[in-house]
Amino acid sequence: MAKTLATSSSARAAAKLFRGLADPMRLSVLLALQDGERRVTDLADLLGSSQANVSDLLACLRGCGLVVDRPVGRQNFYRLARPELRALLEAAESLLAGVGEQVELCGNYRQAEP
Repeated sequence: MAKTLATSSSARAAAKLFRGLADPMRLSVLLALQDGERRVTDLADLLGSSQANVSDLLACLRGCGLVVDRPVGRQNFYRLARPELRALLEAAESLLAGVGEQVELCGNYRQAEP
């Protein structure tokens, strides 16, 4: 995999993926979907957000191929699209267990103020 990411086009695609994961709300949606399928209303309640906002986030994540939906009647159930995404999220949690405090204190990764 390292050889694949070494090419400039692969590195750009990977950077886009990680920028997408850097958004706290999109990441929260993905983390919530690690536990299995959820409806928009379930995610909105869990994340303390509006259904409209969660729907927009899911549309973005679906458009990028990170989540898929399963319609049941008038409802859609969303889940992670690929097992590799679950593995990536789990690896990030494991990595943060070891270096999270350093990342939190690092001035290079400062979040933009609203």
